Amino acid sequence: MSKSDSTTRPTRPCPSQAAPMLLGFLLLAGCTTPPESPQLPRPVRVAQVGEAAVHTTAGFAGEVTARRETALAFRIAGKLEARLVEVGDRVRKGQAVARLDANDYRLATQNLKAQLAAAQAEAGFTRADLVRYRELLDQHIIAPPEFDRHQTADTAAKEKVAALEAQLAQTANQLRYSELVAERDGVIAGFSAEVGDVVAVGQPVALLAQLDEKEITLHVPEQRIAQVAPGQAVEITLWSQGERRLRGSIREVAPAADPATRTYRVKAVLLEGREQALLGMTATVWLAATAPAALAVPRSAVFTTHDDPQRPKVWLVEAGAVRSIPVTLGTPLDGERIVVEGVAPGQTVVRAGVQRLIEGQAVRVLASANDRSQP
Repeated sequence: MSKSDSTTRPTRPCPSQAAPMLLGFLLLAGCTTPPESPQLPRPVRVAQVGEAAVHTTAGFAGEVTARRETALAFRIAGKLEARLVEVGDRVRKGQAVARLDANDYRLATQNLKAQLAAAQAEAGFTRADLVRYRELLDQHIIAPPEFDRHQTADTAAKEKVAALEAQLAQTANQLRYSELVAERDGVIAGFSAEVGDVVAVGQPVALLAQLDEKEITLHVPEQRIAQVAPGQAVEITLWSQGERRLRGSIREVAPAADPATRTYRVKAVLLEGREQALLGMTATVWLAATAPAALAVPRSAVFTTHDDPQRPKVWLVEAGAVRSIPVTLGTPLDGERIVVEGVAPGQTVVRAGVQRLIEGQAVRVLASANDRSQP
């Protein structure tokens, strides 16, 4: 080989030298960090924390009663001889309910009838005698004082007849009062005397309930009585009818509390379903009330995390970023809102996309449809 050939031929690197160089390039390329892309704020929709009136209902247990109940009692004293109806029987006005032993009143009536007959006979005699003495007076056979004596006797006889007639009428009434009759149509709700009992004048014997109107009698505590007024619409559920709610209204509110229970008696009238409401049934009267204004947020703003699922939270938007705070949930409201505690009025919370946010993440507030529609 000539010297010129060795000078013009290119020099090739040795394989043992090329391998370290390639490895260096690869290591340099692997250690190089790619440029970071800037993180864009996540768009969110927000809502303002505001106050809302909370409408609640409270149920009070009561009993179905008749609006008008009459305690039937005898107007005379005596021994109860018979009960002519039983509890639960429907009666008509004037129908006999019970009867007393009236033998004594019957004998007194007979006695007065006999006295009256004797008095009437005596009065007839004195009247005829007075006519004869008037003729004698006109003939100047007797003196005027003698005529006056016979005239007085005739007047006394007539007044005696009138007195006995009044006594006989009174005794006849007492004989009639020995039978207790219903004052009006209704149902016998109870008996407080049995056959053989000696009852006094005016002692209640039977309870007559009218079925034309039924009402619920309940007792309301003093902290809720200010929210109850006559004429107020209520809903009534009968325990025997399940969850079916019947229309009703408040008819009466007691002006003073019961001295023993310190509750106020309230009566609600059933406006429907009177046939299903039997006397003595248990019912619940639902009274509507408005609680003081509370803070509310959209329900979609409330979320929980996997590590603490029992603790609800909301995202607050502050200085373009979000921060989660725990809240206490309250009463659900209309319009997909819910009462919460732990926030302040006027704060901004995220109401959409809450599960995609992380603590401290930058956000961009989107305008709502209402905001875009305004000029």
